Amino acid sequence: MYGRLLGQLSDKAILHWLGPMFDPALTGYWGSEDLDEATETFLAVIEANAERVDGVKISLLDAEREIQLRRRLPTGVRCYTGDDFNYPRLIAGDEHGHSDALLGVFDPLAVVAERAIGRLDLGDIEGFLATLEPTVPLARHVFEAPTRFYKTGVVFLAWLGGYQDHFSMIGGLETARSREHLLRCYELAAELDLFADPELAARRAALL
Repeated sequence: MYGRLLGQLSDKAILHWLGPMFDPALTGYWGSEDLDEATETFLAVIEANAERVDGVKISLLDAEREIQLRRRLPTGVRCYTGDDFNYPRLIAGDEHGHSDALLGVFDPLAVVAERAIGRLDLGDIEGFLATLEPTVPLARHVFEAPTRFYKTGVVFLAWLGGYQDHFSMIGGLETARSREHLLRCYELAAELDLFADPELAARRAALL
């Protein structure tokens, strides 16, 4: 199936391995619930179509598996991280390579992420990590189980930040997280100085 689809493209594609923590319906998507077996199938698809694949996004929240997988990718195929738990070290990389950032959590973290990537552009790995690693507690909170409800936290923070004038979501998803969970999102974001207008964020958080 993937060979047929990729063969019809006029440009390269990014394949996304979205784990079942993000969508339970995707359990066993690559042919097996055993992740080692699924990895072999995933890599076989990529290797057979490497000239049509720009890269792969790995959203398994498993840093070691992502590192091992990216080291086995064909030359020229990029690894994009979707690991919202372990992203600083995955992006910084090691002597064998790195993962490029394609992260949902960079939406609420945009202000800090911009500064961190600026350090990385200058080759300042330690400065990059020092800037980005303090954001991990917020990211892990927003994406905590059930991870599929992370969008509630992202939209809540966008509302607190003044980027939209309401906190309503399709299907009532704004109720998917508890009040306590959302208020902790606010506290962690405030500690990171993410809000351009802290008073607006505080007033909106108080409405909860």
